[in-house]
Amino acid sequence: MISANIGPNMLTTLLIPFRVIINFSFALVSTGIIGLLIILVGLPKLLLPIPAVQRLISTWANCIFRLWGYAMSAMFRLTQPMRWHIEGDSQLHRDSWYMIIANHRSWVDILVLMHLACRNMPMPRFFLKHQLIWAPIIGLGCWTLDMPFMKRYSREQIARNPKLQGRDIETTRKKCQKFQHIPTTVINFCEGTRFTPEKHAKRNSPFQHLLPPKAGGTAFALQMMGDQFDAILDITIVYPAAKRPAVWQLLSGQLRDVYVNVETLPVTDDLIGDYFADAAFKTHFQAWLNQRWVRKDDIIGRVKSEISR
Repeated sequence: MISANIGPNMLTTLLIPFRVIINFSFALVSTGIIGLLIILVGLPKLLLPIPAVQRLISTWANCIFRLWGYAMSAMFRLTQPMRWHIEGDSQLHRDSWYMIIANHRSWVDILVLMHLACRNMPMPRFFLKHQLIWAPIIGLGCWTLDMPFMKRYSREQIARNPKLQGRDIETTRKKCQKFQHIPTTVINFCEGTRFTPEKHAKRNSPFQHLLPPKAGGTAFALQMMGDQFDAILDITIVYPAAKRPAVWQLLSGQLRDVYVNVETLPVTDDLIGDYFADAAFKTHFQAWLNQRWVRKDDIIGRVKSEISR
């Protein structure tokens, strides 16, 4: 008699803790195992600083990294019926080089991009905060994969030690040189941080659904590798239930739909220049990126309008 009073909604609620345990355990175990494999493959990089050997090791590590992408892709449907709504260009290739400019709503964005990369793109590289290099397994694994660890310096630190000026740019330059030897997707979350209503209000954003984009990192990556990128991928990610964190929706088995729009853009000559030394180019590039953000804002608004119908 008691069980007869349990409706579908109540049953879903009762299952949430079990779904969280299953999803979290799956992510933790798969990340740990695959991360350790990447580290084991990458250990010779410390002992054999020979460019040809290091490139071969990076290729092997990259293949193992793709396994992690498949694992994270599987997690989307592990405890829930998952529907992907992907519109736009899909004629991409694993043996090409791409740069992604994307909005940033949640940590789930990384898993969404991993899901897309597993289908038909080279595995992505992220620009990481320097503190993450000390994260167990993840830090050393990302180092093996040649991901740049960026150490930002405040104006006060640079004033005390002028030698710190431009050091993060030099780090990016060296890492981008390594990307030239293996097909790579370089990812830039141009907003610089995850979107929240508080940040949106604090920055007085001119966009309804986005934070203002920061152009420096994207322009610098294009300056370093623009001749090698086959295309720029402007990717817009939308989660239907914006009031609930996407991470919680995924772990609790309530993330049923993810909307992704992909636009492939050419790398034209006017997008390659010295952003930090050429004032005219800086103004032009900021205008170009802001125009992309206007279109991205329109796409998010359209998707949300269709969802609410």
